[in-house]
Amino acid sequence: MADFSRDTKMIKQQKRINTWFKKKKWSYWSPLSILARLTEEVGEFARIVNHTYGEKPKKTTEAVQHVEEELGDVLYTLACFANKNNFDLDKALEKSIQKVEQRDKDRYK
Repeated sequence: MADFSRDTKMIKQQKRINTWFKKKKWSYWSPLSILARLTEEVGEFARIVNHTYGEKPKKTTEAVQHVEEELGDVLYTLACFANKNNFDLDKALEKSIQKVEQRDKDRYK
């Protein structure tokens, strides 16, 4: 469960989103709907990364997008998923970092 009493950067953002939802009297979507939205946002992120760093040039008719904004959309959607399901993004990221540090400690020598 997310602990909104802590003062980390990610929990601040989760709390900010949650406060906004309450103010607007919005409900979070179902987990599967949020996952669909996340997939859409990751696709948009992939597209702009491909245009910016890859070989696929952007069409002149396509709207201007920025990698950082699309990454932010992915993070926002993940925060909504975390809030809906009472996950703490700081804890989730910390667990993943520890897992990688342990698994890969001798991997690249």
